Amino acid sequence: MRRIALGLLLVAGSASAQTNDPIFLPEDVVRAAPVTLRGADNAAADVARFLLVRSARNPVLSADGRTIAYLSDVTGVPQIWAVPATGGVPDQLTYGSGVDWIEAAPGGGWLYGADTDGDERVGMYWLSADGTREREVIAKTPAFRQFGTWSPDGQRFAYASTERNGRDFDIHVADTATGRSRLVFEGKGGFYPVAWQPGGDRVVVSETRGGQGNNLYLLDIATGRAEPLFKPRDTAEYIGAEFSPDGKSLYLASNEGSDHHRLIRYDIATRRTTVLADPGRDIDGVTLGADGRYLAWTTIETGFSHLHVRDLSTGRDVTVPDLPRGVFTMRFAAGAPVLVINANGPTTAGEVRVWRVPDAQATVAVPADTPGLDLATMVVPEPVAFPARDGAPLTGLLYMPRLAAGAPLPPVYLKVHGGPSAYAAPTFSAETQYYVSRGIAVLDFNYRGSTGQGKAFAELNDREKKVDEVGDLADAVAWLKSTGRVDASRVAVGGGSYGGYLTNQALGTYPDLFIAGVSAVGVSDWVTALEGASPALKAADRLEFGDIADPRVRAFFAKLSPINNVDKIKAPLLVMHGANDPRDPVSESDRLVAGIRANGGQVTYLRFPDEGHGIARLNNRVHAYRRVAEFLEQRYAQARGGQ
Repeated sequence: MRRIALGLLLVAGSASAQTNDPIFLPEDVVRAAPVTLRGADNAAADVARFLLVRSARNPVLSADGRTIAYLSDVTGVPQIWAVPATGGVPDQLTYGSGVDWIEAAPGGGWLYGADTDGDERVGMYWLSADGTREREVIAKTPAFRQFGTWSPDGQRFAYASTERNGRDFDIHVADTATGRSRLVFEGKGGFYPVAWQPGGDRVVVSETRGGQGNNLYLLDIATGRAEPLFKPRDTAEYIGAEFSPDGKSLYLASNEGSDHHRLIRYDIATRRTTVLADPGRDIDGVTLGADGRYLAWTTIETGFSHLHVRDLSTGRDVTVPDLPRGVFTMRFAAGAPVLVINANGPTTAGEVRVWRVPDAQATVAVPADTPGLDLATMVVPEPVAFPARDGAPLTGLLYMPRLAAGAPLPPVYLKVHGGPSAYAAPTFSAETQYYVSRGIAVLDFNYRGSTGQGKAFAELNDREKKVDEVGDLADAVAWLKSTGRVDASRVAVGGGSYGGYLTNQALGTYPDLFIAGVSAVGVSDWVTALEGASPALKAADRLEFGDIADPRVRAFFAKLSPINNVDKIKAPLLVMHGANDPRDPVSESDRLVAGIRANGGQVTYLRFPDEGHGIARLNNRVHAYRRVAEFLEQRYAQARGGQ
């Protein structure tokens, strides 16, 4: 299961430095001002205009396929909006402090989750279809929760929660109308409900098995007995798990016994697996129509999504409509052969399309909202590939600015994704498109351990092999230099979460290679980070990293930690972190900043009191990336002037 998985002085509820601590400065406190725009066109606009591009996120169809609900932060924080599937004027349905996710309730209306300032402790709420009625179903508590699946009649739903001990995810079943919930299965680590069998009380449950693997079980919610479906000796990944309407088969993607995913049908009674498609590429999503006729899946090809649909009644593939280049997520309505597609690419920025299979066309129901930007002028990246020093196949997406003939070679921003179980994806990125518009080349980079290009490559940074991955960043710079297309003497590096860690590590390991770094919600000390991570991450970390309580593992990750190299960091660094981050505690950046300043280094710190593992609020995002853009442009200019 992929989980892709991104303010300072006396922040309530967080471990903060005191105001008289000389390590931290008053300007570290982020008090973002209201959003204003600068410039009137693509060339003159500052990064705010790119950040103000409005994309629909997490779209879901009502059971009858007639209404789409989605998340948008057009008001400044993510809220639920609804629009007819045929298009029209959207209605805002929620008005609170922000929404994290939304699901269509089979019995009508919507279920959504909302946390507090990014702490990821969600409460769950039912909302009527028109947004006029709302009630709490599951109250917020200190527990972490993850929605799983509806019962076919919509009267109940299964979810995972750490309510029992604050550490392990158990399976609970809740009554949608009353909110009464009962514990049906006690897990150890990460157990998450995936699909409810039609006509019965059995639920497919996924058990986390490291960052790129999982096991599947069939759980009887009446008895609490879990029967293994897929629990191989070697780690494998199972994606999708959609029941056929008769409940006798499962449709899913798996890389068991293969480097790439295959689309399979699994007969529950006979335990027989039938391979339906073997694309030779990874599969990123699987969804089955309500009547079981149409099966849709997406493959990943150098980061770009390709949509496939098969008519299971004939065994033939259906011609899919023309879609823009980018990344697709898709999902069938619960009661109609209607597919909602979130098409997110540089020139579409997350528009929502609706396809009534097998019609020839998919209609745009929710277009992207662009504040004066012409998306047709955005740069679509080119896939690139080159070997690491040990021959590992490194890849990425290269965004090249459009420069006048005879112009100097552009500087480079080496963008490092988080995860590490993730990959460079050609979605609309406000910061990337802004940099490119300003004449900066961007390499969105897949270091070893990235997903999307096979299981063997994804496992290249497991446990002790993590020592090799920082060298991939140096190899990327060497490759950039060899192309002759960029100024490889002016390379900055940056990323969020795991990408923030690699940024911290690269600046200390190669102090003369990068002119600047941008680290968001990144790890500085693996020992404290692994000990303080949220339960969902710990469930995966135990296998991918090892048991941090083991002295040998502890010693290895202590040595690997960037905090040990703060005295070697020469390049100016900009650090961002949310004070409520439950995945990577804000103390990780606190210590990094303190260490760099104590050693005379240059560091700018943006610490947000109302954010978690990333930056969700619009005013904070504009403030943060204006600072990042100014920081990088100053460094590029200074580096050029020093040549």
